Amino acid sequence: MSFAVAAESYDRFMGRYSMPLAPRFLDFARVDGGPVLDVGCGPGALTSALVERFGEDAVAAADPSESFVAAARERHPGVRVELAAAEELPFDDGEFAAAMAQLVVHFMTDAVAGLREMARVTREGGIVAACVWDLASPANPLGTVWQAAQQLDPGLEGEAERAGATEGHLGELFRAAGLRDVEDGVLSVEVRHDSFDEWWEPFTLGVGPSGQYVAGLDEAARTALRDRCHELLPSAPFTIAVRAWAARGIV
Repeated sequence: MSFAVAAESYDRFMGRYSMPLAPRFLDFARVDGGPVLDVGCGPGALTSALVERFGEDAVAAADPSESFVAAARERHPGVRVELAAAEELPFDDGEFAAAMAQLVVHFMTDAVAGLREMARVTREGGIVAACVWDLASPANPLGTVWQAAQQLDPGLEGEAERAGATEGHLGELFRAAGLRDVEDGVLSVEVRHDSFDEWWEPFTLGVGPSGQYVAGLDEAARTALRDRCHELLPSAPFTIAVRAWAARGIV
């Protein structure tokens, strides 16, 4: 899955959820210190949390999107940020104390291969951790849009089949990648939206599968989808409560 979009568009679309998720994910991972690698860093939501906790010198990052890499480098000039997919990380064996992937495993071309690469660059006894949205239920930032879209088009596929999207699957992928002492967990975030338009507008920016779906609709279909979402959501201001599955393993 390619994210050939501006970093600012991603910030408006997913950053409002990924930024408050990052410190919760870091607490779950129980990483004591660096160096730490942020795999699939995007514009840097988790990178920022890692820098705040450990300092720029203790953090590195990688992402396959040129625009995201440029943004992460600009935002954290002291962090080594590489243009690379999770399955081909340009780092040495055992270079890191921990490797983390926030909202990335479900977009990896080969999730087990990506997790094996994360383990390869992590020293023995180090930590590999990942989290993904609960895409198999409405309890995720994209749930209302896919729920509305499938009500309007019952044959439409959403994102529920992506890697790690169901409870326990992320841990299964960790075990398949050879990690030991795997722990499963759940992370929760609540985000307030002051108006329906503030919630809806980022979905029109073409970010990710749901954004690309919305952007690809004709005007009438997009209006119908917008109206159905409006019916499904509470009156503004409203709070969206979302859930992410997490897993942690030892190399």
